[in-house]
Order: sequence, then structure tokens, then C-alpha cells
Amino acid sequence: CALNPRTIIEAVARGGREPGHEGRDGGAGAGPVGHHAPTRAGRNLVSAPRRALIAAAWLAALAGVGALSAQATIAEGTVIRGTLSFDGRATTGDFVGTTDSVRGEMRGGPELVGITGWVEAPVRSLHTGNGHRDRDLNSSMETGRYPVMRFDVAHVRPGAVAGDTQRVTLDGTLTLHGVSRHEELTASLFRGDGTARVTTSFQLTLTDYRIGGLTKMLGLLRMNQVIVVHVDVTFA
Repeated sequence: CALNPRTIIEAVARGGREPGHEGRDGGAGAGPVGHHAPTRAGRNLVSAPRRALIAAAWLAALAGVGALSAQATIAEGTVIRGTLSFDGRATTGDFVGTTDSVRGEMRGGPELVGITGWVEAPVRSLHTGNGHRDRDLNSSMETGRYPVMRFDVAHVRPGAVAGDTQRVTLDGTLTLHGVSRHEELTASLFRGDGTARVTTSFQLTLTDYRIGGLTKMLGLLRMNQVIVVHVDVTFA
């Protein structure tokens, strides 16, 4: 979490005491019988080292803020590895389609809000482990006319930070089956040594993208129009 200079300095100034207990150092009615308040000379003697501690606290706080600012900077990069998959449901059972043929670019900036980029994958490269189902998928998705699924990031909204992970919202446009729609995807950003890994999972309604052919054999075989898409990409 971010360092708060005021909190550090107030703690140092109290000498580690809790707020509201300053009276223990002296004053009328403070402390046990026989305990005397420090003289002005005594207070002056301790003021110099305390000022040094406060200065050190300021430097530590500023260093922490600088480190956080450096973490916010994201360099440009391309996808070096990634997967795109989806969870589907049908009358014949649940299934998963997946591909590792993912490509994309990220254009960095001094802050997260300035980041833009894109990620895409060939729809035909999705495999479910069933050749007949894969052919039906390509037919419904009309991969000959609309070969890729693509998400263009217009900007990023930063969220909460936990360690080296930050929650973000990816504001952009999802294009599938010739249809482009504005989407806001909740994602996690992991910063590594020269890399940035982004993961997200979201629901997608196939009919929103004019994808048909979800029913076969007069309705005996039916696929649910809602799937869950998972994306995991690393930029460097």
C-alpha cells in the first residue's frame, strides 16, 4: 500500500505512543506520584534527534511514492505467450474450446490510463476436442468471412492493488462475427521483470454478435447462447 508521510511523521513525533496518551510525559495530573514533567532544556535536548527521525521518515515516504510511480509506467510490448478459451454448454454436455494462437500489441504510457492496445486470435484455431463440433463451430462463426476475434483497448481504468497484482477495467471494443460492440472487461494486471501479464474472464452472448446455428436436428441438439471467455496474455 502507499506510504502516507503525515502518518509516519505523526508516529515519529509521538515517539511511538498512541494518540491521546501524550499526558504520560508530564503535565498536571499526569503519570504516577513523583513523576516530573520534562524541563524546557530536556525537551530541547530530544528535539534534535526527533527532527532527524522526522526527516528520515520524509525521505522514506518519498522513496516509497517514487517506487509506486515507477510501477505505474508500462512499456510498449507484444504478446509473447497467450491463450484464449471459452466454456460452452450444450444438450450433449459441457465443453471447452481453446487456442494458443494469440497475438497482440500494447502501447505503454507513464500511467495505466494512457495504455492502449489490441489482442486477437483466429477463430478457426479454436479446438474443442471433437472434430464434428469444431466443424459446426466454424460453420456458425462463418470463419471464412470473419476469421478473427479481436479486442481493442481504448483506455485502462486502474483499480485496487494487492502486491504485484492490480485490478483494472479494460474499456474497448470487441469484434466478433463482423459485429463490433463496446465492452468493459474486468481484468488483473501482473507486473513481472520486463513483462506485463493480463488475465480476464467474461460472459459473451453469442446472439449479441449475430451468431446463429446453435440448434441442430430440429432442436434436439442445442448450444447455450451464453459462453464464458477466458484470456491470458503476457506482453514483453
